[in-house]
Amino acid sequence: IETKTIHHRTWHCVCHYTEIPKSGDYIKFDLLGQSVLVLRGKEGEIFAYHNVCQHRGTELVKEKKGNFPRLIVCPYHAWCYEFNGHLRNAPRTEKLENFDTSRIKLKSVRYEIFAGFIFVNFDQDTKPLADDLVGAEKEMRRFMPDLDDIVLVNELDYIVDANWKVIVDNAIEGYHFQLSGPVHKDLASLIDFTRYDLRAHGKWWDFKGPPTSVTTAFGHPIANEKYQSKWFYNIQLWPTTTFYVFPYADVIGTFNEIPLGPEKTLLHFGHYAPKTRPQSELSKAVVDWFNNELGPEDIDLNTAVQRGIHSFGFDQGPYVIDPECGPNSEHLVRHFHKLVYETISRDL
Repeated sequence: IETKTIHHRTWHCVCHYTEIPKSGDYIKFDLLGQSVLVLRGKEGEIFAYHNVCQHRGTELVKEKKGNFPRLIVCPYHAWCYEFNGHLRNAPRTEKLENFDTSRIKLKSVRYEIFAGFIFVNFDQDTKPLADDLVGAEKEMRRFMPDLDDIVLVNELDYIVDANWKVIVDNAIEGYHFQLSGPVHKDLASLIDFTRYDLRAHGKWWDFKGPPTSVTTAFGHPIANEKYQSKWFYNIQLWPTTTFYVFPYADVIGTFNEIPLGPEKTLLHFGHYAPKTRPQSELSKAVVDWFNNELGPEDIDLNTAVQRGIHSFGFDQGPYVIDPECGPNSEHLVRHFHKLVYETISRDL
């Protein structure tokens, strides 16, 4: 039900536009039985296609990213497509009566660009992404001033034995920050937690953590450093895309929770640095810290929940929501659950 009502009808982040800089560059995005190619055309334009040949349904590419030198060539019978999707030629079809290459074209997938990132949606009739994200980009740019001047410097995939919603739940509350593992407590020490602010805005929600007064962060002095923001800022777009910056770090992070099944999720992390200045040692340390310390600590929490909810001893716990919806409140978790419930209920 979720695949049909949520994931195949909503917008999913594939990449930043700078990840396909040259003609023929592509990135493949897979989601619950569907596969998409996002491609740079010969004139710099962007195309998005279902990753499937129109002859026998063969997947056109297996690799996650690469470059087509001149044409998109099917690996099965060498049907060749232009970057605009039109069939250029197909071996031996000249022997077929009335075979017309102009009638055959790769099937397009709807795409849009938001804050420099390319999103796709399998539903051709869905409303524009911007309709759901009023005010979101403006808020992002307050904390991510270099959004238009970034390149990918690191990416990492984890496969986690947990449902995608368990992972989102964990990502959208600060309640556990000062109470769970030591890495979260280290992060919380950089934030003035009394002013940690979590707010829902319909199909997007964000949290802002103002900085404490520190001279070092992530083991490095912060004096004379360039950085996106002193603040901790995190924004999630319905249903599975997150952007964030850590205090004093000159990198922008992405965090996508891509469901693989009921109890398995692919977490794709990407980190982007400004292309007009060298990446600082502090920023490199932040990426390493996230990949090797904070990320694994969160994954342990996610898998502990997934195992625990199978217990005969658990049914349903209460939301911890204080009246002022403060830094330790779970009001965003409830907001997210309400969106899931309302979305899947429309087709029940």
